[in-house]
Amino acid sequence: MAEFPVPSPFIEHLGIRFVRAEHGESELALELAPSHLNTWQVMHGGLTMTLLDVALSLAGRSASPEASGLVTVEMKTTFMQPGHGTVRAFGRVLHRSTTMVYCEGEVRDAEDRLVAKAMGTFKYLRRLAVGREIHRQPGQPSD
Repeated sequence: MAEFPVPSPFIEHLGIRFVRAEHGESELALELAPSHLNTWQVMHGGLTMTLLDVALSLAGRSASPEASGLVTVEMKTTFMQPGHGTVRAFGRVLHRSTTMVYCEGEVRDAEDRLVAKAMGTFKYLRRLAVGREIHRQPGQPSD
């Protein structure tokens, strides 16, 4: 497995593994552990949504290498069936503009059964000058 393009302590804590992100597509993997399960002993829905959010955003980021990052604007998730064992999340860019990217993705279990599907909208962040300082007078509004 490769390293995540941008380190994230939360993602590392969950044990999500980066597989790939290139040309508007991404793939992640996760071996479910007891701490990932809900009261029915299946993959927690919040973890499912986290996997999808990361997969979609990595796909969007890979479609615009010049962007410094992106943030989730909205995401809709549909749950199909419980997740078990090792799960994989896939993301794919549907459309991209200069400021926004629209993606879809899914989570599949070890038997390639569809666990969940999502669509999301993400906003690209503009790159700020490194070391730029902003000096404001007291009471001056921020940018």
